[in-house]
Order: sequence, then C-alpha cells, then structure tokens
Amino acid sequence: MLASGSAGNAAFLSTSKTRVLIDAGLSVRELTRRLAEIGEKPEDLDAVLITHEHSDHIAGLPRLVRSRAKKKKPVAVFVSRLTAPMIDWEATEDNPQPPVEHFQAGSDWTVGDIKVQSFGIPHDAEDPVGFCLEAEGVKVGIATDLGYVPDSIKYHLRGVHFLLFESNHAIEMLKVGPYPWSVKQRVMSRKGHLSNDTTCDYIENDLDSGVQALILGHLSEQNNHPVIVRQGAEHSLLRRGIAPRLVIAEQKMQTEVFTY
Repeated sequence: MLASGSAGNAAFLSTSKTRVLIDAGLSVRELTRRLAEIGEKPEDLDAVLITHEHSDHIAGLPRLVRSRAKKKKPVAVFVSRLTAPMIDWEATEDNPQPPVEHFQAGSDWTVGDIKVQSFGIPHDAEDPVGFCLEAEGVKVGIATDLGYVPDSIKYHLRGVHFLLFESNHAIEMLKVGPYPWSVKQRVMSRKGHLSNDTTCDYIENDLDSGVQALILGHLSEQNNHPVIVRQGAEHSLLRRGIAPRLVIAEQKMQTEVFTY
C-alpha cells in the first residue's frame, strides 16, 4: 500500500513480469516518491486499475497518464464503463483524453501474467468495484469503500493470501465527532464505509483461514485510531483462530513490501 485514507489511495502489485497500480489518488510527484521508496518507477507500470471516481482514488490519474504519453510509454488504464464518464481527464486540444480500457463490473481479464477479477461493492459512487488479482499461485483481494459486506464480496474474497480491507470508523467516535449529521449518516449508510465493528465481524466469521497478511485501511483521521483498529482486529483474529500478518495502512507513508 502506497497510501490509504480519505486524502489519497494507491496500491502497487508486481510479479516477475507485470507491474500494476490500483488507484492513483496521490499526486504524480508523491506517487513517484513512494514508488521510489520500494525501488519502482511510474514509467515501468503496465496498467492502472481504478475502483471508482472519488478524488481520493483518481486525483493523480490524469497527469500520470499524460506524463507517460509524453514519454512515449502509454499505460493501460482500466475503468468500468459507467465510471469512465465520471472522470475529468483534464483534456485539452493538445492533450486529448487518453484511451481507456472499459470493463463491465463483475468481469475478469488479464494484465500480463496477472488475472484480474472485478466485483461490485456497495458505495455511493457511480459503479464502484473491488478487485481480486491472481498470479503465480497467489491471490490478492482489495475491498475498501463499502458500506456493508454482502455475500457476493465474501465469495470473491475466498482463498485470498493477501487482503486489503476497510476499517474506516469507530461508531461512537463518528457519532460525537465533528462531521455534520448529514455526512455522518452517509458514512454509516449501506453505501458508506465500514465501521470497526463490521470489519471485526467479517474477520471473526468470514475471513479466509489461509490469509497470510491482512492490511486494514482507509481509516478516518477524525473518527478512528490505529490502536483501536489493531486491538479489535487482533481480538477477532484470536477468536477466529488464525494469525496472519496484521498491518494498519497509513495515509502519510507506504506499508512494508509484502512478498510470497
């Protein structure tokens, strides 16, 4: 994870042959800096996958695509058919909208040697999706920005070895926090964000027992705290009877590099 939170989201996944970015919610400068921290460069990306059109997931996308085009190394961008029209590509006569690969939510395809499977998620965007990515016998799941966990998502996340999952807010902190009531209602709705309690319930009852690393992300800076998230998740993992690597993703710095 290069960044996770309401100020910007991006994740990097690579095999021996293929490099993929999931979301581009950081500036190109910051994205470049964080990739460099793990020995990677934006110009080596083979594809960018976009979950939905909210700015914290696409803020750096137009400039990233343009910078690659200027270097004569265009990058494939995969966006759902309904999400694509919602993105402002900042196109001009000199810099037209880049070509985009459209997909239907729920479909799958391959990028290099990575099999990508998309699935719909309940969130207040046009056509939000999560992803499972498989290569070399490893399955990675990405599911953030969702208001609840339907059975369809539980199904897609079976067999994951690495999972990025949301743990956005502590209910009581949200209720007494500084957000306007209308925003609180949105966050708590079935198209909002997952509470710590809901995430812990998923961990305890549905998380795949073979998971090697669980990364909890998209924590609210106003209505949550990493210590609370970790304590709840550790308790649920103990009750589940499994002990994967547990990491709380941060907004201001990238996580460790996970290998399998």
